[in-house]
Amino acid sequence: MANHKSALKRAKQNTLQQGRNKSEKTRMKNTIKKVLSAVEEKSKETASAALTAAQSIIDKASKRGVIHKNAASRKISRLKLKINQLA
Repeated sequence: MANHKSALKRAKQNTLQQGRNKSEKTRMKNTIKKVLSAVEEKSKETASAALTAAQSIIDKASKRGVIHKNAASRKISRLKLKINQLA
């Protein structure tokens, strides 16, 4: 455990940030699951609407540093690919 005052503060900040990142990642994963379930149902309109919401959430997670910029691009690209294959 941390002994210095600054190290205690960093430990506290890390715990708070970990909670924020976890909720952000969970939110992102849930929206991705909505897109994938719409793709499974083969409903392109629902999938496209879900993708729009998911893309926004993924980009926000990337901007906040929860995931890497390239990882966000990769996730969005793969979701778009699956939707485009429905046509």
